[in-house]
Amino acid sequence: MVLPASEPADARHRHGPRRRDDRGAAQDPRQAGRRVAACLIAALLVFATPVAAEPLTIATFNVELSREGPGLLLRDLLRGDDPQAEAAAAVIAAAAPDVLVLTGIDYDHGLAALSAFAARIAARGVDYPHRFALRPNTGWMTPLDLDGDGQLGGPGDAQGWGRFAGEGGMAILSRLPLETGAVQDYSRFLWADLPGALLPPDMTPEARAVQRLSTTGHWAVPVILPGGGRLTLLVWHATPPVFDGPEDRNGRRNHDEAAFWTALLDGRLSFAPPSPPFVLLGDSNLDPADGEGRREAIHALLADPRLQDSGPRSEGGAEAAGQGGVNAGHRGDPALDTADWPDEPGRPGNMRVDLVLPSADLRVLEAGVLWPPLGAPLAEEARAASRHRLVWVRVDLP
Repeated sequence: MVLPASEPADARHRHGPRRRDDRGAAQDPRQAGRRVAACLIAALLVFATPVAAEPLTIATFNVELSREGPGLLLRDLLRGDDPQAEAAAAVIAAAAPDVLVLTGIDYDHGLAALSAFAARIAARGVDYPHRFALRPNTGWMTPLDLDGDGQLGGPGDAQGWGRFAGEGGMAILSRLPLETGAVQDYSRFLWADLPGALLPPDMTPEARAVQRLSTTGHWAVPVILPGGGRLTLLVWHATPPVFDGPEDRNGRRNHDEAAFWTALLDGRLSFAPPSPPFVLLGDSNLDPADGEGRREAIHALLADPRLQDSGPRSEGGAEAAGQGGVNAGHRGDPALDTADWPDEPGRPGNMRVDLVLPSADLRVLEAGVLWPPLGAPLAEEARAASRHRLVWVRVDLP
């Protein structure tokens, strides 16, 4: 328990200034005994009184810290002068969430790049001693020609598109400890095993037998709370629903990567549903109102009574709608947008794709998207860091 800074830590146990005993007056042993008993009772009441948990800020940020080959991100981070990485570190340090889910960051064995990035954030005064990542499906090669280009071993033949193993993975930085021994990694779950899976009609039996649902990963990671409880992070980064053909393979997969969570919460999978409290967060790669894609699954998540969509907003997103182009035809509220993509015809424009959805038992205190308007502090850093913006939600723990 943290006491106000103006009050000494032991202030509640003090009973006024010390005075010498009046040696001219006799001390009644019964009075002394009653005073001791009263002090003991008061101390017990202090320790028995429930301590209100401090609010917790949870965020997700697609930092787009991916390079063209393995080890290159670590090289850039160790130099300490990479403009994009330094801007991303500045954004994170300004937001200073308690728990941060990163997407779009290259994975390596030993988490060397993640640790180097955490050091760049720490250089700005925000330390994340607890770090976690698992090998993603991106770049995890299969023995099949999954993309049908007549060749084996290409980026499209991996479980998730990737030029090398670990490209564009996921990670967690946390001020609070993570119960890594209790992590559930659903990333090897086969796409064909999802109830009602929207498999491409031309998908071969061989592909069905090996193709995983997760493009990057699906995780359940428990955070150990100060009072000893657990808050589970349900994390994912889906494929974009584009870059395919009329079979709509990516659109179908994107839909099902979101549908996985509903099936998990419903208890329709072989895994036990997560117990509240939990937060579902990551990069859905699908705007609920605009652009291409199959929206049924994302709409189901946003409307699910077990989750709550607090609608994080920003001034910068609303302002960026004035960039025009395809944004002029968008139907969604631009203040909710989390990604600033190109606005030319045929491009997606600005969209809401990064989500933080707390379970219904958590009380949301604040929420936002770190997208400052032009000319405001941190506006240039946010633009230089990534096309995505950091999304955060502050909750009161039960």
